[in-house]
Amino acid sequence: MPSIESTALEPTRADLAGAPLRTRVLRLLPVYGLVILTLVLIILFSVLLPRTFPTLLNIRSIISDKAIIALLSLGAMIPMAAGRIDLTVGYGIVLWHILAISLQTMLGLPWPVAVAIVLALGLLSGFLNGLLVEVARIDSFIATLGTGTVLYALALWHTGGRQMVGVLPDGFLAINGTFVFGLPITGFYLLAISLLLWIVLEYTPVGRYLYAIGANQKAAQLNGIPTRKFVIGAFMTSGFLTALAGVILASKLRIGQASVGLEFLLPALVGAFLGSTTIKPGRVNVWGTIIGVVILAVGISGIQQFGGSFWVEPLFNGVTLLIAIGIAGYAQRRKGADKRKAKT
Repeated sequence: MPSIESTALEPTRADLAGAPLRTRVLRLLPVYGLVILTLVLIILFSVLLPRTFPTLLNIRSIISDKAIIALLSLGAMIPMAAGRIDLTVGYGIVLWHILAISLQTMLGLPWPVAVAIVLALGLLSGFLNGLLVEVARIDSFIATLGTGTVLYALALWHTGGRQMVGVLPDGFLAINGTFVFGLPITGFYLLAISLLLWIVLEYTPVGRYLYAIGANQKAAQLNGIPTRKFVIGAFMTSGFLTALAGVILASKLRIGQASVGLEFLLPALVGAFLGSTTIKPGRVNVWGTIIGVVILAVGISGIQQFGGSFWVEPLFNGVTLLIAIGIAGYAQRRKGADKRKAKT
C-alpha cells in the first residue's frame, strides 16, 4: 500500500493563522468535505422523504444494518494504518457467525463459552495472517485472500451447504436484540470501540508506531520500533473485531449459513478507504472511517426509499470505492508534492 504517514494533510493552526477566510475554507474543505456532504444528503433526503427518512424507525434500521459493516471497516482500518490490508474481514465473518451458533446448537456449549471460543479463533486467525505477512513475507493482499478463502471453505465444509438452525438462549439473542434509549445496542458497541481505537491510535505510542510503520517500515525499524510485533498485533485486532462482528451477526440472524457474510467485504473496505479522505486526509483514521460508513448508509437508504432496485447497493458501493481510492491516491501525491516543494 502507499505510505500512510502520521502527519496527514489537514492544515495546522499555524497554517490557518492570519489567512483570509477564503483560504481557510479552501484548506479545510478537503478535511471536512465528506462530513459536509453527509449532512447535505441527510437534509436532502429528509426534505424529499419526510415520512420515511427522518424517522426513528429508519435510524434504527440504519444502525442495525450498518453497525456490523462499521465494525468490519474499523477492523480493516487497523492493518491499513500499518500499510497492510486484511481481506479476511469479509471471509472470516462467514465462519465466525456460523460457529457462534453451531457451538451452541450442535455441541451444547453455553453461549458465553461459544462467544469466547469464536473471539479466540478470531485472534488466532489474525495471528496467522500476521505470521504469513511478517515472517513468511507474503504480500498482505495475497496472504489474507488465501486465508480468507480457507476460512470460507471451512464454513462450507462445516455447514455442508445447509443452514445451522436451533434454539438459542435469550442471553445470546440479547447481544443484538437489546435496545438502549430506543436505539439498537449495536450502535453503542460501535461507539465504545470507536472511542477506544481513537484514543489508542491518536494518543498512545501504539498508534504512532503503527502510522510510522505504514509510512516507512525500514525507517521505523531503524528507530527501534519492533515492527513485526505491531503488525502482527494489528492483524490480531482486526481478527478480533471480525469475530465480534460475526457474533453480533449470528445474534441478529439467529441462523448460520455460508451464503451470508461475503457481501460485507466491499462496503467494509469502502468505509476504510473513505476514512482516509476525511478528518485526517492522507491516512486512515477512526472517525473518518465512521463517516465513510455513514455516508454509504445514508446514500443507500435514501436511494432505496426512492424505489432503487436491488442492484443499487453494490453499484453504489463499487463506484464509491473507486472514488475513494482515487481521492486517497490524489491526497498521497499531493502530500509528496508539498514535501518536495517545501524542501526546495
